[in-house]
Amino acid sequence: MLTSGQTVLVTGGGSGLGAATARHFASLGARVAILDFDIDRGRSVAQDCGGHAVQADVGDQEAVDSALEDAAQLLGSAPRIVVNCAGIGRAARIVGREGKMSFDVFETTLRVNLFGTYNVMSHAARRMMALEPLETGERGVIINTASVAWEDGQLGQAAYAASKGGIASMCLPAAREFAQHGIRVMGIAPGLFQTPMMAGLPEEVAAKITANIPFPPRLGDPDEYALLAAHIVANPFLNGTTIRLDGAVRLPPR
Repeated sequence: MLTSGQTVLVTGGGSGLGAATARHFASLGARVAILDFDIDRGRSVAQDCGGHAVQADVGDQEAVDSALEDAAQLLGSAPRIVVNCAGIGRAARIVGREGKMSFDVFETTLRVNLFGTYNVMSHAARRMMALEPLETGERGVIINTASVAWEDGQLGQAAYAASKGGIASMCLPAAREFAQHGIRVMGIAPGLFQTPMMAGLPEEVAAKITANIPFPPRLGDPDEYALLAAHIVANPFLNGTTIRLDGAVRLPPR
């Protein structure tokens, strides 16, 4: 699918991977809408790329449905390209000190990361199905963000790894379901990237993390995520799988 002239929705577009993706698609000539819980950050990025911002909690079905309706009105049509970047990363042991349980962390993380991704994908796909197919037969592309943690989650990442594993695992069945409508579904599993989640780490911790990345020996640049997202849209034979984008890193146990 050619990106120029298409309508694009990026969740979590107010920062990190989402912000880089929104800016990159705008630079390719797309009309971009950003969905973010923090509407101020969303508007700031939208202003940078000549797009629009809508506010919603991705885990809220009614809010997402309304936000996608608003985005369609602002863009002139329902999005043909959706990139789900909204997510949180909370660390907690399953059973912590003195027997402290962490079900609340598990529940919240899955609600935002997994249920939120499923929610946006569902509402977006329903709208894509009503669009006229392009000359290629495509109606849309949905890209969901997993993480390398789904395969090598570290100690304290049970909730995060489970949420991202769910995103990766539903990629193929979703692609198979939507194939009859000309809608592709792909996943990207980023490794260690320079995002707000990483920015708060102490310098010595960041250095230790970076030392585990074979090549290039540095944190990933959000622009590199955006480049892959754009290639997925452009390459019609990419469908139903999750691509690791990680510099060959494999996360150690802790």
